[in-house]
Amino acid sequence: MRVGAGRVRPSRVEKPCVRQVYAAVDPAATIGYFVIVLISRYTNEGMNRVYRALADPTRRQILALLREHDMPAGDIASRFDQSWPTISGHLKQLREADLIQADRHGTTLVYHLNVSVLEEAMLALMHAFRIGTEASD
Repeated sequence: MRVGAGRVRPSRVEKPCVRQVYAAVDPAATIGYFVIVLISRYTNEGMNRVYRALADPTRRQILALLREHDMPAGDIASRFDQSWPTISGHLKQLREADLIQADRHGTTLVYHLNVSVLEEAMLALMHAFRIGTEASD
């Protein structure tokens, strides 16, 4: 097919995707492929949310406060010179990253630290930079 003044569009060569290669080898492997993709996508997106949440100094200060003890949202907000909507936005990002959790006690939200997610993020960083592993020759 001719495109424009004398230019020819190259024909498109169909290459098999990884899923098709797995299916050709073993149909049951296709299911395994999708499980691996879903797990890695969830893990990567979840870790990205955690790292984005940890990037802000105010959110890190909130985590430090919650490391000492559980706190109601109002007490957290009173520790900062920022407006309540700003602090609420920080708390929302920390909740979405699953770094903190909120329990409702009447009309009050009491926040507490989710230590397991912090541990997973730290271990993922250590693994990515090969910290704490023996160097292989």
